[in-house]
Amino acid sequence: MSDAISFDDFLKVDVRVGTVVQAEPYPEARKPAIKLWVDFGGDLGVKKSSAQITRHYEPEELIGKQVMAVVNFPPRQIGKFMSEILVLGVPDEDGEVVLLTPDKPVPQGGRLF
Repeated sequence: MSDAISFDDFLKVDVRVGTVVQAEPYPEARKPAIKLWVDFGGDLGVKKSSAQITRHYEPEELIGKQVMAVVNFPPRQIGKFMSEILVLGVPDEDGEVVLLTPDKPVPQGGRLF
């Protein structure tokens, strides 16, 4: 387990729900990845991410899927692609990413609490 943090520290991490509106293979990445465009609605709008999720997901099946993402990290250059958010997942038994998603549809941009 990591070191304990305060609730105020937790609140600094802005985790929101968004819907994947576009997804494309990213063969130029060092590790197999998919480029995602996620719509958070409101002021956040559409943000981009590169995610190493090719083991369990195909780009076309991700369209319309709600995902959880950290939206307040600084952008990060991933090869020739600028990633603006960190889409969240957990490892399966082989260490491959399984996306975190709400189990029921929820409004765009909802914040994790």
